[in-house]
Amino acid sequence: MGTLYYGDNLEILQRYIKDETVDLVYLDPPFNSAQNYNAFFHEKDGTDAASQIRAFEDTWHWDIETKKAYDAVTERPGKVSDVIQAFYTFLGGNDMMAYLTTMSSRLVELRRVLKPTGSLYLHCDPTASHYLKLLCDAIFGKDRYLAEIIWKRSSAHNDAKQGRKQPPARWKPKPPAPVSTNTRRTSRNSRACNSAR
Repeated sequence: MGTLYYGDNLEILQRYIKDETVDLVYLDPPFNSAQNYNAFFHEKDGTDAASQIRAFEDTWHWDIETKKAYDAVTERPGKVSDVIQAFYTFLGGNDMMAYLTTMSSRLVELRRVLKPTGSLYLHCDPTASHYLKLLCDAIFGKDRYLAEIIWKRSSAHNDAKQGRKQPPARWKPKPPAPVSTNTRRTSRNSRACNSAR
């Protein structure tokens, strides 16, 4: 039986999840939509109840806490620090930078917990997807990006673009282990992996 954790995933990842123990991550984070989302309750007859609670805020602000998180990410030398600093040079201390800083520390932890054979699917929208792709390239390696998955809803679902759905992107954390000791088969598998990228 699995365990369900409730709370900030960064704290959960750091406290409870061991290195290289996760096979699959599907990450559907807030999209930096600058909106608040509420959980609505229903009466026994199915009608909306007057009560509701805030489920989460999808608003981000550059503040003292975000600056501390930025400092923690950038104090370690490497590509993640480099890309976050480049984002800051370009964006400055604004809401998007706060979002990217928050995402960076979580993506680094997710990389740590993924098995070498694991995959990460990141569902994001166009407002930050280009930044997140660069960030994931820094964390996982630019050669680890596998694919973008695109689908269309069967109904528009209040979507002005008639059901178009922003795809999750997929990364593998590490190069796959050799499939076989048979040289001929390994060679064919390698070409298949390379051509899929």
